[in-house]
Parts: sequence; C-alpha cells; structure tokens
Amino acid sequence: MPSDPREGRIVVVGASLAGLRAAEALREEGFTGPLTVVGEEHRPPYDRPPLSKQVLLGTAAPDTTGLPMRRDPDAQWRLGVRATGLDPLAKRVLLADGESLPYDRLLIATGTRARPWPHPQQAALDGVFTLRTSEDAARLAERLAAGPRRVLVIGAGFTGSEIASACRERGIEVTVAERGPGPLVGALGGTLAKLAAAMQRAHGVDLRCAVTVSALRGRDGRFVGADFSDGSRVEADLCVVALGAIRNIEWLADAGLAAGPHGIACDAGCRAVDMYGIVTDDIFVAGDIARFPHPLFDYQMLSLEHWGNAVAQAEVAAHNMVSPGPLRRPHLTVPVFWSSQFGFNIKSVGVPAFSDQVVIAQGSLAERRLVAVYGYRGRITAAVTVNMAKWLEHYQGLIESAATFPPGPGAADGQPLVTEFPIPSDVPDARGLSHGPTVALTGHLPVRRLTVVRSAG
Repeated sequence: MPSDPREGRIVVVGASLAGLRAAEALREEGFTGPLTVVGEEHRPPYDRPPLSKQVLLGTAAPDTTGLPMRRDPDAQWRLGVRATGLDPLAKRVLLADGESLPYDRLLIATGTRARPWPHPQQAALDGVFTLRTSEDAARLAERLAAGPRRVLVIGAGFTGSEIASACRERGIEVTVAERGPGPLVGALGGTLAKLAAAMQRAHGVDLRCAVTVSALRGRDGRFVGADFSDGSRVEADLCVVALGAIRNIEWLADAGLAAGPHGIACDAGCRAVDMYGIVTDDIFVAGDIARFPHPLFDYQMLSLEHWGNAVAQAEVAAHNMVSPGPLRRPHLTVPVFWSSQFGFNIKSVGVPAFSDQVVIAQGSLAERRLVAVYGYRGRITAAVTVNMAKWLEHYQGLIESAATFPPGPGAADGQPLVTEFPIPSDVPDARGLSHGPTVALTGHLPVRRLTVVRSAG
C-alpha cells in the first residue's frame, strides 16, 4: 500500500452506475494513480431505470440511455471483458481473456443480473425474455412494437409491474402471475399491495396472485402460453420473466470474502468483510452487490437495488479508498426509491419491510393518493407516497430522527391521521414471493426470534 492513499493502483470491477460514479469521485477526492474500470458489457455505463419505462414504450431508444460523465475519470476502460477471479494475496484481478490486473485497492461493483426462468429448455423458447441490459430492452421493445396479442409477465415486483404498465399503455393485453398475495407486496406490504392490485386491474391487467407458473409451453420453438399451478392456462405470444435479480458474486468463489446470495458483506465504510468476519483494508464494495449495516434498522445488513443508493455508496467508498482512517466516513443514506406505473408515481423512503405496523397518514386509498407511514416497535421506519411525493422529505426527516410511531395528528399538513389506529403492515416472508425484493434486510426480520441452540455437555 502506498504511503499516500491518493497514489497507487486502483481497479474498479463493474462499469455501471456505481462503478462510474466511484471512478469520478476518486479523481474528485484527489486520487492521482492509475485507474482501471472493468466491465462485462461492451457499452459504456448507461442508465437502467428507463429500460422498463421509456424504452419499452418506444419513447427512448436503448442507445440513448448512456450515463453522463460528471467529469473525465481519466481511467483505462476494459469493457467487454469479464472478471473471473480474485487473488487477494497477490492483489490481482483475473480476467476472462487470460490477463490479470494488479491493484493496491479494489472496488467491487459488479451489481446484479436478471434471474432466469429455471427450466433452460423453456427459457430458450423464442418469445421468452428477461429485462436487465440495454440489449434485453431493445429486443423486447422491438417485439412489443410488433403488436403481440398478449404478454405474460411472471413476477409482480417493480420491474414486472412497470413492464405490465408499458404493455397496457401500448394497448397490449397482459397477464401478470405472482406467487405472493399481491403486486409489490414484498416491498410495500399487504395494505399497499391491495392498492397496487386495484391499480393493475383498473387498467385491464389480468392479475393472478397466489399462483405460480408451472410450465412455459412452446410450439415449433416459439413460446405460445403457460400452465398455472391452479390448473388454468393462458395463451400468449411473449413472456417476460421478472423474478428478481442474482448478485454477480460467482467470480469471487475462491477469494475468501463474505459473499453470498445477498451480496458481499461490508462495514459502514464500504470495506469488504472476509469469510471470517474480518474487515479488509484494501477491498471495498458499492452498489447492488453490497450488504451493509445501518443503525436506523437495528444494524441489520441491508441489500439495496436502488439508483440513489448506488450513487451515494460509490461516493463514500471512493472517499474512504483515498482517505486515512480518521477521515473515513460511513454510508448512512436512508434508502429512497421510486416507480412510475399505471399513471401513478410511487416513492418510498426508509425500509417498509422493516416494520410491524402501518397507518395512512394523508390522502386515502379510495382517492389513489396517499402517504403510508410504517413503524417498528414505536419508531417510524419508512414512508411511501402515491402521487404525493412532495411530503417525502418531511417523512425522511422523521425517519432520520427516530420519531415516534404513529406520527401525531397534524405531523405533516395539520390534518388528523386518515386511519385512526395502526394496522399490521403485513410484510410477507420473501421466500413466498416470485418477484424478489429490491430492499432486503438480510439479518433476522423483526417478526422473527433468534433461537440459540446449545449442545449438551
């Protein structure tokens, strides 16, 4: 390690949002050494949220979603090459083309990929898609523009719901299948899932909840429909599998890091943790791949698949990579995410899944315009707005100050709470969902109790 942390060699593995913002921040923080950014895709970094919205609607081309550079990071870009391994002792990143890159400090920002349909032969049918990359979006948008009679979407999380919304806006019939009790239930709980279900059905979606797709059917190599666990069938021309994401950790199998299905564990300063729970000094983590502790949520490990978190965490990681210990800072940003679907603007702050109760503080379910406030053990932990985004900042302040739940009458606009008493937030076990959460608490959930088993003798 160089004596001056602003010198040496830094390698960033992952050339998406977190990787780009980290590279820019490293230069802004005064890093002067060689900087290499490795990315599996051939394209320079681009924005992913428009892929399930504007691109599918045909209002934006996939090649117009590139991320603007805030400054030139003066980096060597190794695009179109995959990282295949990490040797932390030799401090080298191994690449698929046989080369290896030496580093003094490493940032891992390899993000996620779409979870595929689990049956390879069915997944290979013409007309079966996943949506993660710009190439995925381009192919799917082309097929939607051709006017299919019906699209089947498997999974009613944010991505699946946005795809269904785009289909209906294009005038295409759509069936949505969700294993859980309602759309968005893993992220927002049962109360708002009922609103989301009403929104979809009001826009003509054939929404089927508490059901699984048992098989995709094909004819002459083309997708033609699906069988459901309740014995029913649907005929469709296209199928979009929206079963959540898989974190790209396989290349780290022999690296000795605490990497698993929820990502790579790190401390609040973005330093990676090894398999024995020891914090490393030269390997950092940022973006969707990271699991990090947050004091507002009982120091449970948070895994987030959100745009804002990727940016904030990348900037903290970059700062800490080039700063001596006493000047390092923690990543304590309160999660914020948003979605536009079926004419509704849904925004969330905090972690709705970290809750046991919820109240409707403003607006109403009937008006489809509201603020839902979530609490856990008498403390506000999240708020979700539907077409009332101007109040989000107010509730973020309440979350950050650990304000009492439920909020008092007139906490926001001088009006009494819409629901007089809190009701259960009804957050399901994520294992019972098909869509996968975009925010995951990867410690023990609030409704569970830790059982300690002691051996006899």
